[in-house]
Parts: sequence; C-alpha cells; structure tokens
Amino acid sequence: MSGPTGPRIVTERLVLRPFTDVDRTPLAEMDTHPLVVETMGSSPSRVESDALADRYVDEMALEGWGRWAVGVKGGEPFVGMVGLRRVDAALPCAGGVEVGWRLHPDHWGHGYATEAATASLGFGFDESGLAEIVAFTATVNTRSQAVMERIGMVRDLDADFDHPGLPEDSPLRRHVVYRAVASHPRPTVAVER
Repeated sequence: MSGPTGPRIVTERLVLRPFTDVDRTPLAEMDTHPLVVETMGSSPSRVESDALADRYVDEMALEGWGRWAVGVKGGEPFVGMVGLRRVDAALPCAGGVEVGWRLHPDHWGHGYATEAATASLGFGFDESGLAEIVAFTATVNTRSQAVMERIGMVRDLDADFDHPGLPEDSPLRRHVVYRAVASHPRPTVAVER
C-alpha cells in the first residue's frame, strides 16, 4: 500500500481519510470482533483483511471516492470504516453505488456512523455527481437500518433480496435495501484534497 491518495472529509467530530498501512491492524481487529462478525457472517483472515484495505486504496485512486478510515478529531485515529463503493455485480442492485459503514463496537452509540455516513452521502452527491446511493444490510441488523433512517434514506420494500453469498439457512441471508437521491437533504461537508 502506498501513501494515501484521495480526498479527506472533515465533519464536526470526525476525519474521513484514505486508508494507509497503519490502518491494517485496527481494521483486522475490528473485522474479527465478535459483535462485528455477528452481522457479517464470518471473520476474515488477516490476509483477507489486508486485501480489503488494499482494495479500499485502489478504489479511492480509481473513483476519487471509496471507503475511508474514520478517526475522531483529537482522539482515536481509527474507529472504523465508512464510505462509498460500487455494488458487487452478483447483487440485485448491481451497477449502483452503496454507502456502507463498519465501526469498532467500542465506538458504537456515539453517532459516528450517522455523522460519517451523512458526509459520505454528501460527498457522493455534491462532489462526485452521483444520482442515487443505496444501502443494504441483513434484516436482523437493526442498528444499521436505524442509521439508514437517521441519514434520511428511504426503504425500498420491493428491492429486498436474499444475499447470494450467504447460505440459505443463514439468518443474515435476507437483506433490506434503502435509497437516497441527489435531492436528498444533507449538510455541506468540508473536503480536503
């Protein structure tokens, strides 16, 4: 992984920045935390986690947006990951752009996911000219659904789907879909290039 390439977004309390090598260990620790694994379905190996960090860097360089490492201003340098990515071709909403987040459970309940996801939406619409952004999660992941609602996304009942990458008997297989469009109200974000 080379030096960071891509924009930084600064919110009231957070800094969203491109991933660097120092984020590899906290990313792997977050993604293997039992409460995080509970909503992901499996725990990635360190090699898989490092490959994910590399993908975040590559996507940021290619698109000019992607998944950002999230730190707290004057505090923890890494509390999680939030940002945009193209939807996987195997999923029903393929071709779209997804906003997603994952925070270490030590940092849940502070509104960081809401603040960072709102900034990501703003960047996608205002800086990148996206027309629509989707979000999806397992039906049992009510915490993420609450964030989707807090950031003003609207549930698309007709778009719910069974995730093809999960076993048929998995409680995580059924997914709900939320959408936001460019006219979506949001605060202005500070972008540093």
